[in-house]
Amino acid sequence: MQFTAQDISFLLNGTVEGDPSVTVHQLSKIEEGTSGSLSFLANPKYEQYLYTTNASVVIINNDLQLTGPVTATLIRVENAYSSFSVLLEKYNTFKLNKKGIEQPCFIHPSAQIGAEPYIGAFAYIGLNAKIGDNCKIYPNVNIADNVTIGNNVTLFSGVTVYFDCVIGNNVVVHSGAVIGSDGFGFAPNPDGTYTKVAQIGNVILEDNVEVGSNTTIDRATMGSTVIRKGVKLDNLIQIAHNVEIGANTVIAAQTGISGSTKVGENVIMGGQVGLVGHISIANRTQFQAQSGVSRSITEEGKKWAGTPATSYNANMRSNVVINRLPELEKRINELEKIIIELKKGQ
Repeated sequence: MQFTAQDISFLLNGTVEGDPSVTVHQLSKIEEGTSGSLSFLANPKYEQYLYTTNASVVIINNDLQLTGPVTATLIRVENAYSSFSVLLEKYNTFKLNKKGIEQPCFIHPSAQIGAEPYIGAFAYIGLNAKIGDNCKIYPNVNIADNVTIGNNVTLFSGVTVYFDCVIGNNVVVHSGAVIGSDGFGFAPNPDGTYTKVAQIGNVILEDNVEVGSNTTIDRATMGSTVIRKGVKLDNLIQIAHNVEIGANTVIAAQTGISGSTKVGENVIMGGQVGLVGHISIANRTQFQAQSGVSRSITEEGKKWAGTPATSYNANMRSNVVINRLPELEKRINELEKIIIELKKGQ
């Protein structure tokens, strides 16, 4: 796909400086620009590259004052960063705009497929599955029996959705994610062995959820594991059975949430956070990376850090003290030597 500088300017409501007919067919960072590429400059630290880049078109801010000659055609906009973000989204939409049903794949005769689908090769769609309009099911996706999927959903290659799960509208699930695997439920026996407890619930992903690669969300023992609307999950996250994640919560990689824990709305979790089971987390709570949470958080909007998690400020003060421990140990040893010497002299 090729676009002229003038086309891009119209899209972004910008102003062209240079050749409006020059064409671009790819995007690039400004320091790596090549002929035929489109780049942008938003961070002043990278301004030096504006005068050396080989990119054909560069988006810049309206208020940027040039300090040297520029060979690229410029498009001036109110905010170069947000304008380039718009182009990235448009580019991604074009790139992922697949349609049709590839063969071989398996679609059960009872399955319902909405309008304008893309179903990749070797995909499996099971008994009574319902898939909405404009969905993209990439190769090797497994959609089990009685799954319901809304409109404008994208499941990338290798996603598995277990039976009875429900996915809302505008959901994206990245490669290798597993939605609805068994919860970790085993009953101990007197002889030390374990009996598996059947996990007969499901997982519900509400609208506008995004799930990262190789993340697993376990089905409920009974009822549902629920990911509310607008939640964004990073790669490599484990969400256990009967967990509920509140709307617009964001969770970074390698976080683990144990069974039946309820996370509020607009919560932010850094990477490698761990939550024990059967607790509740208040709305707008923030956890620093590697926090270990062993009790419910009831106050909204607070920041927490450390293991076990304490208030962010208290944890920072503790870290200051910990960093001084070698110095304090040295001083204590010196004081002990002085006391010993004083006792000898008595």
